[in-house]
Amino acid sequence: MTSLALKSLWARKVRALTTTFAVVIGVAFMAGSYVFTDTIFAAFDEIFNESLKGTSVVVSSENLVKQQSGEVPTISASLLPRIERTPGVRVASGAVFTPGGFFDEEGDAIGAKFSPKFISSTLPEGLESLTYVDGHLPRGPGEASLDEAAVDEAGLGIGDTISIVGRIPAQKLELVGITRLGNASIGGASIAQVTLPEAQRLTDKRGEFDQISVAAEDGVTPLVLKERIAKEMPASVRVETGEENAERSSSEIRDNLGFLTTILLVFAFVALFVGAFLIFNTFSITVAQRIAEFGMLRTLGASRGQILRSVIGESFVIGLLGSLLGIAFGFLIAVVLKALFEAVGANLPTTGLILKSRTVIVSVAVGLGVTLVSSLIPALRSTRIPPIAALHAALMPPSRRRRVINAVAAVLLGVVGLAMLLIGLFGSASGDAAAGLMGAGAVLFVLAVSLFSPVLVRPLAALAGWPLERMRRLTGRLARENAQRNPGRTAITAAALMIGLALVAFVTIFAAGARDSIASAVDDTFQGDLVVQNSDGFSPIPPGAADAARKLPGVELVATMRAAEAKLVGSGEKPRINGISGDAGDVFKLEWKQGGPATLQDLKDDQAILKESFADSHDLEVGDSFQLLSQSGNEPSFEVVGTYDTQVGLIGGAIVTQDVLARDFGQTQDTIDFIRTADGADPDEVQQRLEGAMEASFPTAEVVNQQELKQNQEAQVNQLLALIYALLALAIVISIFGIANTLALSIHERTRELGMLRAIGMSRRQVRTMIRYEAVITALIGAILGMVLGIIFAVLIAQPLKDEGFTLSFPVGQLILLLILAGILGVIAAIAPARRASRLDVLQSLQYE
Repeated sequence: MTSLALKSLWARKVRALTTTFAVVIGVAFMAGSYVFTDTIFAAFDEIFNESLKGTSVVVSSENLVKQQSGEVPTISASLLPRIERTPGVRVASGAVFTPGGFFDEEGDAIGAKFSPKFISSTLPEGLESLTYVDGHLPRGPGEASLDEAAVDEAGLGIGDTISIVGRIPAQKLELVGITRLGNASIGGASIAQVTLPEAQRLTDKRGEFDQISVAAEDGVTPLVLKERIAKEMPASVRVETGEENAERSSSEIRDNLGFLTTILLVFAFVALFVGAFLIFNTFSITVAQRIAEFGMLRTLGASRGQILRSVIGESFVIGLLGSLLGIAFGFLIAVVLKALFEAVGANLPTTGLILKSRTVIVSVAVGLGVTLVSSLIPALRSTRIPPIAALHAALMPPSRRRRVINAVAAVLLGVVGLAMLLIGLFGSASGDAAAGLMGAGAVLFVLAVSLFSPVLVRPLAALAGWPLERMRRLTGRLARENAQRNPGRTAITAAALMIGLALVAFVTIFAAGARDSIASAVDDTFQGDLVVQNSDGFSPIPPGAADAARKLPGVELVATMRAAEAKLVGSGEKPRINGISGDAGDVFKLEWKQGGPATLQDLKDDQAILKESFADSHDLEVGDSFQLLSQSGNEPSFEVVGTYDTQVGLIGGAIVTQDVLARDFGQTQDTIDFIRTADGADPDEVQQRLEGAMEASFPTAEVVNQQELKQNQEAQVNQLLALIYALLALAIVISIFGIANTLALSIHERTRELGMLRAIGMSRRQVRTMIRYEAVITALIGAILGMVLGIIFAVLIAQPLKDEGFTLSFPVGQLILLLILAGILGVIAAIAPARRASRLDVLQSLQYE
């Protein structure tokens, strides 16, 4: 039977290749996701190892609470002499490595928008990791070097002037060197190197270091030197070997970017899930078309097991070939993914593409598994063909028992899937567990709809085919009847497109809701005229920006907000805490539950105002006390004096004074500044003055009015939406091939019928039109079902978000465009099958059996 399976595949090469293509795309996305993320992680490993080349021991502060900004606590420069006196130390040097911003002479930003820029200090020979490809090390104030990639992208050269912004106003420096770090690309990240005193001045870290790098004397191992230095250091300091520091940094990157692998694998699963419908449909049609063949084999003595092994053997070959090709194409997908992320401004470090054995094993296992499972039901169906079918070449229609089983399975899957969705949404499960329940529930619900959809094919085909039938009469009617002829086949074909369109519709509806919710929150919450924020939309801005704004004519009030992450002592939860100036109540509206604007204005250092949901989840009421742990190890206590609610994600779980935020949490930079213009002042003129002041001294900050703030937020949503659409495109491509494959096999099945239509006068053009309309109807059935599913998922998932201010919105125009797009996709899918159908020889077709 193995040879029979191979001969059968060879005899139907086009069908086999089309089915294999579905496996290839799904596996390619999975393999590409692994290759892409493994390459990124390998690049980070290389960067961290290269940056610590020559460093035996690293001394830094214990970072007890990680910050979203990536900032870490500093250590005192007074520790350096103690380290230098430690036996076995050859050389030790303090270092600064802090986020900043770089600009060319025209004021244009250097580096990718969402990629980090670091101000780095020079190190002594033996500790320095940067290689100078041109120029020399900065030797004093006013000199800086820049990494090669940033120099090339910005079109800079030795002797040019660049501006560097840290925590003080922008400083102009001469570019005296061009650097490179190892062989790995650092993505869109940029490193500007200056002398240590200059780095401390730019970052306002005089008397402080981010870390101290130490090189050991010959004969002294890093581990021994680490133990010696650790004895001289306070408990708040972390002492690691260079290798340990690199491993920890790599591990933290993997944890921080672990979500990226998960998200990409979810899209790979979607592609494989859609591909499974194509595989199932192809094998189902193949079994139907090989009734005579299987019946003859049974007549000649073949057992059911042999027939089953033959069909399973075909699927095994397709699955294996598709998986191996998918792994190869995974490299191309990895390159495409890199380009997609670069297109949205997220340039990630890369090195040579990495293919791990795990990638190969998982890809082959999943590809084979999906193919074998998808072909199992058609394979079992093939064993039920009685020998007498060889005489009639007809497959028995589904029995009543089978229809009942399908209906019961659809109901059970739908109920279980919906229950899992609701438990994930409204239950008490943790984040990962809830996501898993929701994902599994959605898959089961989609399967339930797929099982039930044959019942819906006839009315949906009538609805989708009505305008076509009105336009082209007989041709449209024949197309509609062809789509209704085999409801099961049409439903499975449409289901592939249904999944892709359901996700697209869900994302479209959710994005529209996010845009409307953001606009509503901005209108309801921001009562000032202008806002100053970082141009990247999330990083803090230099503390001097607010002072500069206050000095400008036409500015009446500047209210500031700062933020930091902390841990709730006794809980481990990490709330975001904010420090808001007392006058912020005049330009920033909170929905007070207990307390009021006076509570914020009179807030003391040992008091806090809590978000209502945070207070409720930890049983905290007004008058209760709690403690927070800061990244530097401080544990200040606070008394609850009020509660609030807000629809803006800018505000976290607690509000404290800015003095406390600076003293105990080390945060002195503003997240955002709110500005109210004076009565009689022209807001547009004030904004122009502010923009000029920011461009001159704080170019990392941007000034926007309320409308521009909403537009910026909407632009970010649209950018993310475009990325998701691009990732979902593969699932849509598979569904197009599914429609084309089904039509091609259907044409083969209906060869004699098409010959008869041509014989009684149907033109080639009418045949092509009929096939295209049939594809359009099938695509619209999938689109309508997908639209309904997308709306259901959006409504369900929006319910728990209503308390956070999320408002569901239905973009009717975009949803109608999706239906039109589905029809266009149907036309595209039908191009090749329609051409083939129109070119059939009439006489040969009439004689076809």
